[in-house]
Amino acid sequence: MTLDTQFMTMIFMIVGGFYLGIARDTFRRFSPYWKKKTWLTYVLESSFWLTQTFLLFYVLFKVNGGELRVYVFLACLLGYSMYKVMAANLYQKALEKIISMLRAICRFFARTVQALLITPLRWIVRMVITLFLTLMQLILSIIFFLFKVIYTPIKWIFQLIYRLLPKKMQKILHKTAGFYSIIKNIYIKLEKYIPFKRR
Repeated sequence: MTLDTQFMTMIFMIVGGFYLGIARDTFRRFSPYWKKKTWLTYVLESSFWLTQTFLLFYVLFKVNGGELRVYVFLACLLGYSMYKVMAANLYQKALEKIISMLRAICRFFARTVQALLITPLRWIVRMVITLFLTLMQLILSIIFFLFKVIYTPIKWIFQLIYRLLPKKMQKILHKTAGFYSIIKNIYIKLEKYIPFKRR
């Protein structure tokens, strides 16, 4: 390994250690969201450290072919220490501001979608349902009205004919009046209990 390669390796490992501090603080900032779930914490912790190890080794492989030396670990530790001393507080404050900004943006989009899409859609659905129920009420009211218009004159005519018939014929018809009573009872029940009756 040449001196230039060793120097570049140290530089990249110092940067890698600095990056590792940023990544760790970012991960720790979001860890409370899954801290109560032990299995998820274990999976995410393992995945995080495996990912960071793979990234740092990939950088090392690109710089010096993946040769591990003591100074590689020292350079990485130096970069991490530099981050903790020089930039940790600043980065954490910036991260909190970024998170607050993202939350505000998400709330804005949620309210926009609520105002422009969900609320009008609910209003349209309610209006369609109301119009449908009103139309059904109107149709049933017309049907009941037409039934009364047709039924009443026929009833009067049959009552008049019945009175003009002889007594014997009236008795015969009286025995068959059960069918008429059934029809009448059905009509009364429909008019009484149907939910869209005319007001």
